Amino acid sequence: MGWSVRSFIDPMPYSKISSEPQSQAAWLSMVRDYGFALTEGVPLHNGAVTELVKLFGFVRETEYGRWFEVRSEANPINLAYTNQGLQGHTDNPYRDPVPTLQLLACLENEAEGGESILIDGFKIVQILKEEDPEAFRLLSEYCARFEFTGKNGVFLKSKRPVIELKPDGELACVRFNNRSTAPLTDVPYEKVQEYLCAYRRLMEMVENNEFQVRFRLNPGALLILDNTRVLHARSSFSSNGSRWLQGCYADRDGLLSTLEALEQKIALDPSK
Repeated sequence: MGWSVRSFIDPMPYSKISSEPQSQAAWLSMVRDYGFALTEGVPLHNGAVTELVKLFGFVRETEYGRWFEVRSEANPINLAYTNQGLQGHTDNPYRDPVPTLQLLACLENEAEGGESILIDGFKIVQILKEEDPEAFRLLSEYCARFEFTGKNGVFLKSKRPVIELKPDGELACVRFNNRSTAPLTDVPYEKVQEYLCAYRRLMEMVENNEFQVRFRLNPGALLILDNTRVLHARSSFSSNGSRWLQGCYADRDGLLSTLEALEQKIALDPSK
């Protein structure tokens, strides 16, 4: 399902999501159907982003901890910890499996700029398949390599295609992250140039405003996105004024399980 409408980016109040089963089901269904959803009125304290996860599942902890900070640092180990803009990407493609959900909560945002940008990865891949079937085939048939070396003792690697398909051909996952891409070793030499042209075509589509949704996260707002489908980015922001987000990871199977249980309960008793 593509993003042919923009009205669904309106945030739903956290008070409703946390207390009304129908509102919670409606919000979770946005993630299932569109790949992301927004809420507002989330508490402004450390780790509040993880409390929302309890409504549908469990935090997937990484070497970053149960949650991580997104703000400028003096000696950043990640470009996200600067005030520079970020190209559209999916998180942690060097993990296998990748975290399937990411949540970002805004605690402070007084800086100019810093727009949040989302790109429907499944939509652009479908268009690529229609317009350039050979590019689609190359990016789905041959594996890419992704690597991350961060804190002491951390060296993460994965070998997966940029466009991953299920055995029946259904789209399963898009992995796109230029900052984590490792040298190509799994593409035949005679296919490398074609493969790189296909990758460049996909990158141009990621940068195309036509496929992007842009908005500003204000304090108390929270974004949840499907990290296997939705690429996220941000514009650069000024060094004057604070911009502080906290994020965490979770898994989609818990969300889908909770949503299914809620929908069955509501179908039996719509007053709930």
